[in-house]
Amino acid sequence: MITTKQRAYLRGLANDLSPIFQIGKGGIEENFLKQVKDALEARELIKIKVLENSGLETREASNYICEQLGCEGIQAIGSKIVLFKQSTKKPKIELPVKNSR
Repeated sequence: MITTKQRAYLRGLANDLSPIFQIGKGGIEENFLKQVKDALEARELIKIKVLENSGLETREASNYICEQLGCEGIQAIGSKIVLFKQSTKKPKIELPVKNSR
């Protein structure tokens, strides 16, 4: 679980990202989840666009993907989702350290 400070940091990094996937009328299928999983392993932080014809709410899509892949939903705003999962092979993003108070 990531902290509020870490979430804010990741949101800042995601500002410059373009969506690399779209959820359309096909919804979220097994093949889509595999591609997202592979992208998270390679990039750690990705942005997805939810199209209006998908029939899904942005938050609903984010929650479902996170549940299936074990990733963190960083932001679900408008039609965009930002997801994060630390790479198991080559971690690139260093999160701010959690304060132990």
